[in-house]
Amino acid sequence: MHAFEVGAVKERLSGAGGGYEIVHESAGPRGRGLQPGAPEPDRQQPHEDDEPYIVLEGSGVLEVEGEQVPVSEGTAVFVEAGAEHRFTAYEHLSVLVIFERKAAGNP
Repeated sequence: MHAFEVGAVKERLSGAGGGYEIVHESAGPRGRGLQPGAPEPDRQQPHEDDEPYIVLEGSGVLEVEGEQVPVSEGTAVFVEAGAEHRFTAYEHLSVLVIFERKAAGNP
């Protein structure tokens, strides 16, 4: 078991002006807290992992493969591995991302 305080992660990321922090890491699922720091653009690139994004606070738009998905507190969006995606037009956005590293040779 691994517990963490979401509020403490948000506070650290806010104090750092945004970014992300790995909040849990294991051989299976990993969790990452993400807080884009305005006015910096979201520069993430496609990942090898499927990623559900769960919005904890704020609002914005998650652009996935050219489609605009409005997000706000309580919204969750599943982004498939390899999909181009990034947050735009966001304000005070805090997101929890859960993903699992695929083992070499496994689809």
